[in-house]
Parts: sequence; C-alpha cells; structure tokens
Amino acid sequence: MKIKYHNYLLLIFTVLSFVNSYSQKSIINVDADDAFIQYDGRIGMKDPGVAEIYWPGSSCKIKFAGTELKAILKDQRGHNYYNVIVDDNNIHVLKLDTPKKEYTLASNLNQGEHTVELFRRTGWTSGITGFYGFELSPGSKILELPAKKRMIEFYGNSITAGAAVESYVYAPEDTTDENNYLSYAAITARHFNAKYSCIALSGIGLMVSWGSLIMPDMYNRLNPNDSTSNWNFSKATPDVVVINLLQNDNALVNIPDHPQFKRRFGNKAPTEDFIISSYRQFVQGIRNQYPHANIICVLGSMDAVKPSSPWPGYIEKAVASLNDKEVFTHFFSYINRTEHPNVTEHTQMAESLIGFIEEHIKW
Repeated sequence: MKIKYHNYLLLIFTVLSFVNSYSQKSIINVDADDAFIQYDGRIGMKDPGVAEIYWPGSSCKIKFAGTELKAILKDQRGHNYYNVIVDDNNIHVLKLDTPKKEYTLASNLNQGEHTVELFRRTGWTSGITGFYGFELSPGSKILELPAKKRMIEFYGNSITAGAAVESYVYAPEDTTDENNYLSYAAITARHFNAKYSCIALSGIGLMVSWGSLIMPDMYNRLNPNDSTSNWNFSKATPDVVVINLLQNDNALVNIPDHPQFKRRFGNKAPTEDFIISSYRQFVQGIRNQYPHANIICVLGSMDAVKPSSPWPGYIEKAVASLNDKEVFTHFFSYINRTEHPNVTEHTQMAESLIGFIEEHIKW
C-alpha cells in the first residue's frame, strides 16, 4: 500500500512538472537584440541582449498576433516615463521603477494582429533605461513590421525635447513635465512615417548653455552621459536633419555674470562674426557626417525669433556662407510669451515644418 501511495505521489509530481515546463516553454521571449523589434533613436546594445535607452523620443516597437504583451525593464533612477502605444493610437503612460521587473504593456486584446510601442517621453538626464525584451503569452506569434523608408534626425534644446508641452511651466526637477511624443519633432516624424532620432537637452546651446555641455560637445555621443561613448554615424543615415539651436545662447549672451558665460566667453560677449562662424562650423560638422542629407536650420518659437531679433539673421548668414543647396533655413512664428510652446503650438510648428519639407525636399 505504501508503494502504491509513493508511486501515486511520484506520478502527480511528474505531471505537474511537465505541465509547468510546457507552460514555461510556451511563453515567447523576444530578446532585446531580436530582429523583429523595431528601434528608433540612438540605442546602445549591451551583452547579453540588453538595450540601453538614453535619448528622448527613443522607442522600441513590436508587432504580434496575440492578446497580451509584457516588457522587462530596469530604470537607472526611476524618473523615466514612457508612452505605451497600442495599435498606433491607444496611449497610456508608464512610470518605471529601479528594480528589473516585468511590466504588462497590453492585455485582454482582441484576437488578431497588434502593435505595441514603448516611447520615451523624458530626457536623458532622467537616467538610462535597460530594456531586456518583450514577453508574449503562449500561443502568440511574432510578426514583421514594415521597414520605415525615411529618417529624420533632430538636434535641439528643451523645445525639441518637448519640455513643458503639457504643463506649460518648465520644472526641471519634475519629469512628468516632459513629453517628447507631443513635440513638433516627433509629430513631424510620424507624419512622414519616418525613423526618428532626437538629440536634445533642455538648456543646451550651441556656444553656451545653462549647464556645462554645449551641443558640439555631445552631438556625436551614443550615451550622452559618457564623453567616450561615440555614436557610429554610419549606423543610421537620415534623409533630413533639423537643427533648432540658439534659443539658450540668445538668453545667456546677455548675462555676463553667469558662470557659463564666463567659462565660454570670458568677460566679453561673442561678436556677430563669432556667432555666425560657430553656427557654420556646427552645420558643416553635420554635413561631414551626412554628405547627402537635407539639413534644415530652424529657430523658434520662443523669443529668439521675436521681431527685431538678430538670431534668424545670424543663421541665414551662416547658411549662405556654406554655399550648400541642400542646407535650408526655416523659422517658426514667435509665440509672444515666456513659457515654452504648448501642445497646440507644437502642432502648429510641426505643420509649418511639414509644409516646408513637402515643398522643398524630394525624398
């Protein structure tokens, strides 16, 4: 009798082990380096199979047939927010924690094909996000996303980053304040169904910034926190590059007591020739990396483009001196207040830029 009881327990244990093993094997793990995942932005790939997400507007997207999707993530500081975009229109916000864990991105979906995208709302000063991949429920199937045939890369400050786009009042310590998804840059890229790269930092300038870095210091980085982390420009080649800089320079050249003014200029404000030369050198540096790209030098929509401002003229002179028919200028309308542009104004900026691209660029 004892032998039969022992055999019965052994049989139950074997069956449960088989069921558990089968269930685990049925879960579909999609590692971060899987070819079916579509990335936008400068993404660092670390061994074994971990993607590092740094820049605002960076994203990872997957297409699948199934009813549920999870992601395995670990955030450096717990300050980052992501938009979870289901089927390209249903959006909810995800705040990350510092421990590595699973997050359910979508559940109870209808049977059929779906897409889910993780889109970083917040800037790179909020820390690095480690993305370990997606997890699909048993019975799901990974599907191939259509390749994007165009690419746009942006270089900019808080306007391009999407700071205060929803709250209107910029608060650097509050990462809920930033939503790159609603910036003119991201809206423009979505309009053209283009791959999107956003190299932006609130407070940054071309010659002087509110912080220690200027754009020429960091435009060529993969990890913006690491001066030795070099981006391979041949890895992704944009058709269009948009540069929106000089708003912060415009403010700081009038504050001679600011430590960054003193660091960059000493005791004397930069001359017009110096400003034009600095801008020309930066654009030429972009041209050297992307010999065939269309480059659009924009400015606005804050007080650097107010009536009588000299800064649009500086850009025009710099661009004219390049004698490059594929470098353009385009200026956004002045919003005539001290706050950052809001959702409506970003939409208007995007419409302006989209119209300019459609009129002047064949791609």
